[in-house]
Amino acid sequence: MKRDIIVIDEEKCNGCGLCVDACHEGALQLIDGKAKLISESYCDGLGDCLPECPVGAITIEEREAAAYDEAAVQKNMEAAATKKKASTPPLACGCPGSAAKSIRPQAPASQVNTAPVAASTSELRQWPCQLQLVPVNAPYLHNANILIAADCAAYAYANFHQDFMRNKITLIGCPKLDPTDYSEKLAAILTQNEIKSLTVLRMEVPCCGGLVNAVKKALLQSERLIPWQVVTIGTDGSILE
Repeated sequence: MKRDIIVIDEEKCNGCGLCVDACHEGALQLIDGKAKLISESYCDGLGDCLPECPVGAITIEEREAAAYDEAAVQKNMEAAATKKKASTPPLACGCPGSAAKSIRPQAPASQVNTAPVAASTSELRQWPCQLQLVPVNAPYLHNANILIAADCAAYAYANFHQDFMRNKITLIGCPKLDPTDYSEKLAAILTQNEIKSLTVLRMEVPCCGGLVNAVKKALLQSERLIPWQVVTIGTDGSILE
């Protein structure tokens, strides 16, 4: 099957690593001071890394995708993403964030055979909450503690509302599915409002790194010194860091 895949000219590459940060798929790594495509099956061919390269060492070409190497892909996923084995290999699309697996959570012993737990209260403090839809001058952004969360986080982490959304303005997005650069919107929000803090809640999959990169760029563009932190949620609902 033919598809677009990036090509790196190692003679031009200066090892700056900007393309590695820009790749949402975890397809690139610095090896021996040069950017390397660690697996063709990771590369989505969209070229987010191209504009970041200061020496023009990256191009895109259409070619036959290399044969799928399960062992190599699994090893690279562990190194580039979470150092944690996936239970099954990636789907045919090649994105490690789409790896299919079953999750069977077990209730703590203290909750077994007990009465139903009372319904929780929503901690959502504003509408809309989708990052693309939130006005940059919305009054609720002023003096706010902001949570920037991956779409999937609310489904993966059981106490999402109580542990992360409480007393925060929640902005959600997915850098893989939303065809935009969040950094421009976030920079405008930071510039036009007094923001107290930022918490980035991402999933462990490589494509979620786009949220972190967008916040970094926004902070630089806005020239604001704002306390911020990144929390990573595993696909099994655990907090990894």
